[in-house]
Amino acid sequence: MTTPNPNPTPNPTSEEPQRYEPGPTPGKVLAWVLLFLVAAVVVVVGGVYFG
Repeated sequence: MTTPNPNPTPNPTSEEPQRYEPGPTPGKVLAWVLLFLVAAVVVVVGGVYFG
C-alpha cells in the first residue's frame, strides 16, 4: 500500500503568483438573495393557498 500524498497540487514557484477566483459582484449576490426570497415566498404562499 502506498502512502497518500498530503499535497497533491504542485507548489507554485516564487515567480508564479497564486491565482484566486474573483469574488461575486454585489449585484450578483443580491440577485441570488432575491431569487431565494421569491422562491421562499412562493412556497409559503402556495402552502397557505393550496393547503
